[in-house]
Amino acid sequence: MSHTIREKQKLLARVRRIRGQFAAIERALNDEAACDQVMHLIAGVRGATAGLMAEVVEDHVRTHLVDTNKHPKALNTEAAEQLLEVVRTYLK
Repeated sequence: MSHTIREKQKLLARVRRIRGQFAAIERALNDEAACDQVMHLIAGVRGATAGLMAEVVEDHVRTHLVDTNKHPKALNTEAAEQLLEVVRTYLK
């Protein structure tokens, strides 16, 4: 079973929140909101999307690259943790 299927409801909930953030941007533009307000909304969407990506990447690494139960010769778990920390930082 794919990790995206296992975490399906949680991931879909995040996508729905992001959809709501996009709707807020659309409303702000329709209402001719100030530029700074629109930029803050866009920054929020960017952060939420990056967070979603980080979660999917992390689950992918843990499930497919370092799960020693499935793959006894899996990659070094410590190295994977270091990589994930860099990815999390980059995507913030």
